[in-house]
Amino acid sequence: MKKLLLSLFVLLPLLTIGQAGKLYRKALRSTDLKEKISLFSEVIKLEPKNLDAYFQRGLAKNNSGDYHGAIVDYSKIIVEQPDADTYCNRGNSRYSIKDLSGAKEDYAKAYMLDENFIDALYSLACVRYDLEEYKRAITDFSKVIKVVPSQPKLYTLRASAYKAIEKYNEAAKDYSMAILIEPNANNYYNRGAYLMDINYYQKANEDLTRSLRLNRNNAYAYFYRGASNLLLGKFTDAISDFSEALKFDTMDFDAYLGLAIAYYKVNDAEKAKVNFKRANEILSIGPDISSIT
Repeated sequence: MKKLLLSLFVLLPLLTIGQAGKLYRKALRSTDLKEKISLFSEVIKLEPKNLDAYFQRGLAKNNSGDYHGAIVDYSKIIVEQPDADTYCNRGNSRYSIKDLSGAKEDYAKAYMLDENFIDALYSLACVRYDLEEYKRAITDFSKVIKVVPSQPKLYTLRASAYKAIEKYNEAAKDYSMAILIEPNANNYYNRGAYLMDINYYQKANEDLTRSLRLNRNNAYAYFYRGASNLLLGKFTDAISDFSEALKFDTMDFDAYLGLAIAYYKVNDAEKAKVNFKRANEILSIGPDISSIT
């Protein structure tokens, strides 16, 4: 009897390990997030120290929108055995709940543990940008660019940070670099919108025209080009662009206002009045605007 009991005590842990392994593999194969979470939870009940199960359950919880639950699972791993991947994943979950300071801390720790973890450094740069730590963001984006210099989005993001600290020449160079790498509609639009902000209306108009040639489904490009045409005195072209923008969004107050001003400039008082009235109706700002004087 003693030998039988002894055998059972030896076999039970082995059976538990075997069952946990089967459940773990089943969970990995499952495409149903609820099932994955349930299966990994069963694995954890059988093997409370199975950090891989916590990690995978954290991923499933994050992907299902349970960010707080994911943070709890990732934190369990970090307490027991911290690693770069888990810090980065917890940073992603914290970012999703708008805990930007917590996300920044996690991304920084992930990169500190693994200096080759470029995704963590990129995420750190982005969250620093969101926190308006523009100079630090520029430093981090620059490090990422050294490793992957052919990604136009990196230059666009760094350009936005340069713009925020009023380093306009550096921003312009980065927007141009993005276009050099990939001369697509978005990159021309980004530089065009930037040039509008710094009052280079003719150059902005040229970029926005290039953008629209490549993609005619960008309402913002029509609006900004309309604004540039208005400021350049091309009122008929402005009317055309604002009208196109309104096809995308019939509640665009700014487009109606631009259209009204353009009609006023071409001495079409009736259409100017109609569009001023429409702008007023959208914002419900009180007395109708009937002129711009």
